[in-house]
Amino acid sequence: MARIVDRRLNGKNKSAVNRQKFIRRFRGQIKKAVSDAISQRSVTDLDKGEKISIPTRDISEPFFHHGSGGQRERVHPGNKEFNTGDHIKRPQSGSGQGQGTEGSEDGQGQDEFVFELTREEFLQFFFEDLELPNLVKTKLSTIKDVKKVRAGYKNDGTPSNINVIRSLRGAMGRRIALRSPYQKQIQDIEIEINRLLKIRSEHDPAIMELRLKIEELKKKKDRIPFIDSFDLRYNNQIDQPRPTTQAVMFCIMDVSGSMGREEKDMAKRFFMLLYMFLTRTYEKIQVVFISHHTVANEVDEEAFFYSRETGGTVVSSALTMMSQIIRERYPSSDWNIYAAQASDGDNWHNDSPTCRKIMEEEIMPYTQYYAYIEITEDRHQNLWQEYQLIKSHWENFAMQRIERAADIYPVFRKLFQKQPK
Repeated sequence: MARIVDRRLNGKNKSAVNRQKFIRRFRGQIKKAVSDAISQRSVTDLDKGEKISIPTRDISEPFFHHGSGGQRERVHPGNKEFNTGDHIKRPQSGSGQGQGTEGSEDGQGQDEFVFELTREEFLQFFFEDLELPNLVKTKLSTIKDVKKVRAGYKNDGTPSNINVIRSLRGAMGRRIALRSPYQKQIQDIEIEINRLLKIRSEHDPAIMELRLKIEELKKKKDRIPFIDSFDLRYNNQIDQPRPTTQAVMFCIMDVSGSMGREEKDMAKRFFMLLYMFLTRTYEKIQVVFISHHTVANEVDEEAFFYSRETGGTVVSSALTMMSQIIRERYPSSDWNIYAAQASDGDNWHNDSPTCRKIMEEEIMPYTQYYAYIEITEDRHQNLWQEYQLIKSHWENFAMQRIERAADIYPVFRKLFQKQPK
């Protein structure tokens, strides 16, 4: 049986309250849908909303209806079979109308309900399992960095923003427009005086009256102010996202056999945070994905996070590739270079000193910031020991360990907190 709920009489903003009630009611299902979306979403598409599906059986609204049993009287039009007092057999179980997502014998069914989360709502759910305070959630989902740019002129403002040239140009145009009628009348009267002087004397009353009229028109013309308040024009400035500089983010991840799906998922969430952080700082940003086991490859995001390759670990192969890409495509004079490396720290013992040498000579002098994330619950590996030596010499190098998903955001905050001047 179809039921229609008429909400046309609701006020303009009442649907917002209903929306929040809906989100609270189906929070568990929305949370699961967001988690599934994160695993399938691109790093560069984090800052968007999401469409989620909820089974129709879960969104039914409560309504009053007749229960089974009791005595009821009904009048059915067109009845030719029953009379008052006749007993009607109860329908067989399962013969009534039902709802479900499975198709019936005639091919009919009902689709799942599709609900679209806004960008802010999606970010709230994204940050939720990272144990963020509510204040930090709001700031990260709404913060914008802007700069003031010129955008024409306006009629009011502060004296420091007066555009002198534009104001004088307007005042000059106004004076020309207002003086023109007076000047035309003066010219016409002078022509008339010259005509009368040919037949009359200078002291003729008509000529004297015309000269007085000229003097009066000149006084009116002189009373026109040089500049008036409505001539003033002020420089108009609007907010524009800033800055116009560009950045490149290197994402380096160990895809050897020791990095499981859970470790890669935590790495992806960290890279998402880093990408969102940089997009609020730079107008143009590019992402380079480098995966490695014994050899390194520049790959797309799909291969980066869902690669099924396995093998040993040679971290220096990825660092060598990053250094080569910087030299060929991203000169430090034109690009702000950032890098984040995620690994379980397991590396060939004789390769870790090589990594430190490449970092100190070929990477750290050209990067704005380099963050190393060790995703493991065990003790630190040999790569951690070598990277500690790098940290002691380079202020733009940071390293932290992540043991579980709840550690991702606190670690991110430690890595990217503002340093004292």
